[in-house]
Amino acid sequence: MTDADAEPGAGEDAEAGGDAAEPIDVDFGEDGLVPAVAQDADSREVLMLAYVSPAALERTRETGEAHYYSRSRDELWHKGGSSGHTQAVREIRVDCDADALLYLVEQNVGACHTGHRSCFHRTVDGERVGERAFDPDEVY
Repeated sequence: MTDADAEPGAGEDAEAGGDAAEPIDVDFGEDGLVPAVAQDADSREVLMLAYVSPAALERTRETGEAHYYSRSRDELWHKGGSSGHTQAVREIRVDCDADALLYLVEQNVGACHTGHRSCFHRTVDGERVGERAFDPDEVY
């Protein structure tokens, strides 16, 4: 793909356009959602993947805690709202196409509803590579 083929605004950033930072217009696509990876801000461990709507992003920015959009429940949700295992968001990054987000977070206890710190606690061969951080039967 050449620069002429790129979507307007795609790939434009402070490095290409100068020193002044300007807010990025996130591309929420046809379904109104973008994928967001939550990553531990210190260890850089990938904790989870979820989807974000414009309202979820706005709420995250307002509160400093991660909010996502539940596709299965069709509603906005505050991460840790029922478990208390919240994510304090230190920084929100957007990818080069402005169609995916990275939340750099401070995870309180575990991110996964199965009790693990990370949702990525298994290999595709079924090997467990992560430890449980809490007992989900006691939390939910």
